[in-house]
Amino acid sequence: MSRTETLVLLDFDGTVAVGHGPVHAYARAAAASLAPDARRAFLTEAVAAVEQLGDPAPAGRRAGRAGDRGGSGDGLLPLDGYDLVRVLAEQHGVGPLALSAAYLASRHALGTDDAPVAAPMGLAAVLAEVRTEATVVLATNAPAIRLRETLAALGLAGLLDGVLTEVGKPAGMAAVLDRLGVAPAGPVRALSVGDVWANDLAPVAARGHATALISRRPPPEARPTWTVPDLPALYPALRDWVRAGGRTAPSESQPQPARVPARVTTEG
Repeated sequence: MSRTETLVLLDFDGTVAVGHGPVHAYARAAAASLAPDARRAFLTEAVAAVEQLGDPAPAGRRAGRAGDRGGSGDGLLPLDGYDLVRVLAEQHGVGPLALSAAYLASRHALGTDDAPVAAPMGLAAVLAEVRTEATVVLATNAPAIRLRETLAALGLAGLLDGVLTEVGKPAGMAAVLDRLGVAPAGPVRALSVGDVWANDLAPVAARGHATALISRRPPPEARPTWTVPDLPALYPALRDWVRAGGRTAPSESQPQPARVPARVTTEG
């Protein structure tokens, strides 16, 4: 297959950019609308809860200060750190307008000392390698705010064939896949890589394409081709998949077609 017929689709937050810095910035901005005692209580709870989502960012190229570390009301587990902070903030009385402003504030801080992120170790070299045989596109629900600057700080400038923002995953992924030619019967073969099954992977799996879930705690409904604890653990399979033109068979086939959930989170 040609380079244009093999597609690697990457998520941003939690995949290409790792670490809790932006989520902590979101929590701090959301807390600003609370009274001092309530603010302290919320931040204490939010910081502890976010840190329990996973390990700090692995060693890698970092944008921001090196010293920072990086169940919802409907009965579902939070999709990610942003979703978790939103749920906790609402429980502490933060309203939707304040949350919206806090999210935008966290994106304006992206990649700075106030919201540092890191690229997974070795990502730039792997992207440079796979782009000789595949098209690499970044697709995120986040706005374009500070995205270009952060990608450059992470050493990833010029290593992506496209950057799509405000995608509106999961529902918005259908238009993205149509635009990129990712149909059930081809001709483009796709591998979607992300940390949120519902947003990043389920729409792609539903069309019969490969998926890689980056998670130490996969949700029970997830049916990815590969599950890895971090992106570097995927590199060997990613290289093999690209070299085979998207024909590499997973170690375990999906037991049933993936269902595309309706739930959506701001980031990703």
